[in-house]
Formats: sequence, structure tokens, C-alpha cells
Amino acid sequence: MPPKTGRYSGYIRPFSYVVDILIINILANYMLDSTLNVFLYHVFITISWVVIALRVRFYEVYRFTKIIEIFESVLKQYFLFFLVNFAFIGFYLRFSNPSDIIKYITISIVLITVVKLSIYFSLQKFRVLFGGNFRRVIIVGADKKAKQLVDFFTHNPNYGYKLIEVYSLKNNHKKEEIDAIFNSIIDQKIDEIYCSMGEMTNHQVNLFIDFADNNLKVLKFLPDNKEQLLARNIIFDYYDYIPVISLRKIPLEEVQNKFIKRLFDIVFSLFIIIFLLSWLTPILALIIYIESKESPFFRQKRNGLNYEEFLCFKYRSMHRNDSADLHQVSKNDPRITKIGRFIRKTSIDELPQFINVLLGDMSVVGPRPHMVSHTEMYAKKIDKFMVRHFIKPGITGLAQTKGFRGEVETDHDIINRVKYDIFYLENWTLLLDIKIIFLTVYNALKGDKKAY
Repeated sequence: MPPKTGRYSGYIRPFSYVVDILIINILANYMLDSTLNVFLYHVFITISWVVIALRVRFYEVYRFTKIIEIFESVLKQYFLFFLVNFAFIGFYLRFSNPSDIIKYITISIVLITVVKLSIYFSLQKFRVLFGGNFRRVIIVGADKKAKQLVDFFTHNPNYGYKLIEVYSLKNNHKKEEIDAIFNSIIDQKIDEIYCSMGEMTNHQVNLFIDFADNNLKVLKFLPDNKEQLLARNIIFDYYDYIPVISLRKIPLEEVQNKFIKRLFDIVFSLFIIIFLLSWLTPILALIIYIESKESPFFRQKRNGLNYEEFLCFKYRSMHRNDSADLHQVSKNDPRITKIGRFIRKTSIDELPQFINVLLGDMSVVGPRPHMVSHTEMYAKKIDKFMVRHFIKPGITGLAQTKGFRGEVETDHDIINRVKYDIFYLENWTLLLDIKIIFLTVYNALKGDKKAY
């Protein structure tokens, strides 16, 4: 089974948001007089700061980001924050001393820049001195571009890339030798693969793309004129001045989209928990206990984001049995209780997963999580099945609205489920989430033939 892909520095951006918002609010409290030191103004500067930051990508600082790019984002943030503050003050408060607000905004930006650069350089020192926050990489290729990237990784350890191996494919056309590279990638727990297009055939490119998708590895290319790349929605990054291509764009990897989706998940799940589960759970708990003498909740290990396991909550719909973690429910399954048949038919049994959403294990919309045993089985036989683990699983998903929910009766079912899941993760929008939710409710009300 493919190992989990490393994800790094997950708390750095949220930490930066909190620190920066504290700075602008604390300085406003001490530097501005009572005319501005009101609750409405503090709410305004907090919201406007976040919105501007998302717009100018203020917090999108990566290990390969140049210092000049950081200062460019600082200047954009300063200018826009300056404008919206004066617009607010002039429209609402008729503030008479502009020098105070100029001084406040300038000092705020200076302090925030110091914090931002401190985090940036501290991470670089941390990588060099302690060997932490590194990504293990290999390079496939030995041409000029590959050698430039080798030099970059070798002479810039502060960027956090640890070059493990360099392979050449100039005289390598045997699939067995490429398979040996793939086995080495898994054995050495490589995080990212960099391939020089100048040394690869179209067939080899496709082999590496399929391997990376099926093993949750990040794959990037040093560009060349390959037809199969020109037809894709490629993304260019620069490591120093070396162009690097990523093939798959995942909108939910962008901080503003991640923030929007998480905010929507929290608000929506709280609404369901407070106004539905709060009274429905006691009723169902009593009915379930009377029929089966069991706990109303059923917990099962599922695979989520980055293939990590979590406990997925459901209302109990079956009698306790030893095969619950091995076999999917089938039509007329004798394990299903009377109340279980009803709550499964109406999808009510899935409602406790809003607790998983609130905890951050799941999202309202996303690829449906499978039992651990089934994930292992499908990963071995279904191409690109593991790609769906690049984002959080959902209570409902695009595949479910297209008729591919419930029992997997043939490979056709799971292949189409994966197809729709990949389309979703590559084309996510909040409006798409809302559409899927409405379609899910509609299907539940009219009845789905695969709901059993």
C-alpha cells in the first residue's frame, strides 16, 4: 500500500494570521483615540485585513519564494489596507487627524513584515541546523536543466529539499528499470519527483504520471515541448530561475479556497448539529436501543486526507457483526435492522458525520471515504484511486449525485466514482459544493435505488 505523503508546516499560515490580526488590533487600541477605538472599527480592520491578504496572496509564501516577492506582497497589502482604512474613516467617522492613522498603519505593516521575515528565515535555519521540515526528492534526468536543479538543491539547503538520488533515462527504455526507480521511491519515502522532459519519451512520462497519482507523490517536470503537457492545465513555478511544471492544479491547496471551504463546513455543520441532531439523536438513540440493545453510534476507520485514518461516525443501522469492517452492505442484507433500513434509505445514518466535519476530519462535500480494507483493495486495482486522498473526504460528493453511491457491484462503479472525484478536486468551487448539497437532498427525498 502506498505510504502517506508528507505535508509540512500546516500550522504556520494560521499562526501568521492570528499574530498579524492581534498586531493590527492591539496597535489600534493603543495608538488611536476613542473616536476610532470602537468595536465596529476592530471588526472592520480584521475582516478587511483577511480579505486583502487573500486577494494579494499575502500568506502564500513557499520554501522557493524569493524575498523580493515577499516585499511585493507586503507593499500591496500596505497600499490596499491604507486605502480601505481611509475610506472607512472618511465615510463613517469623519476622523480629523490623518497622521495618526498613517502612523498606525505604517507601524503595523513594519511589525508584521518583521514577524513574516522572522518566520521565513527561522524555517530556513531550522531546515539547515536541525534537518527538519525537509522534503525528500529525486531527479530523473542528467541533461543541462536537470544539472541546474541538482546544483540548486545541493547549494540551497535552506529551501528545505533533500536530494536523495539522480537517475538518468537516456539509455533506459525498459519498464523493469523504471519499476526499479518506482520501488526505490517507495522504499526511500520520497516526497517529490522531478523529471527532465528532455530525456523522457511520451510513454515514460505517462508511466511517471500514473505512478505519482497512485502513490500520492508530488510529480513535477523540467519543461520541454511534450504534446501531452501542452494539452494540460499546467502550473509554472520558479526555483531560483529554474522553471518547474506541476501538472495538476488543486484549487483547495490555495489558502483562500481552503479558508472559504473550512468556514462553510463549520457554519453548515454547526447548523445541522444544533437544529437537527440535537433533537433527532435522542429519538433515534431510543429506537435503536429498543430494537438492537446497542449504542446508537457506530464508528469505523476510514481513510481521509493524505491517506490518514480517522474514525467515521454513523447512526447504527446494523446488528453488531464481525464483518462490518470487511464487507459492504448489499441489497436485502440480513445485518440491517428495521430502523436501519429506514435511516439508510433516507441517508439519515450519515448525519453524525457532521461531527467529523466540525472536528476537521471530513468536509461536507468531497470524495466519500471508504473502509480501510476496501481502500487497500481499490488502490491496487483501480488506476488513480489514491488521487482522491489529496483533499478531505465528504459526507456527500459529485460521484454520489451522479448515481455512483452505495455498494460497488462492478469495477465500472468504482472507476466512475474515481473519475468524478478527480474532476471535483480539480474543479472545486463553493457554488459546486452548494449544487452538490441540493442534489443530495433532492435525491434523498425522491429516493435513490442504490440507497440500502
